[in-house]
Amino acid sequence: MNISSVVLHSNPRKRARVRAALAQLPGVEIHADMDDGRFILTIEDTSGSAPESIFVQLQQIDGVLNASLVYQYCDDTNPQELNS
Repeated sequence: MNISSVVLHSNPRKRARVRAALAQLPGVEIHADMDDGRFILTIEDTSGSAPESIFVQLQQIDGVLNASLVYQYCDDTNPQELNS
């Protein structure tokens, strides 16, 4: 399990385009979308992508000014091991 929390700043005039691009990225969930162009996101690992590669992709979206990692958690524990 790997989860990251990100604050993303975008150009407010390109907010809709940024939101659409974020929705296409695997493991990305938008928790807040503000009129001034800020987004609060989480990125979770998926079978085909790692959060660190998604974080790099965030910064390449047209209209994104900055993406800041706020929190990151990683746990290698197998959930099945917890139940035994």
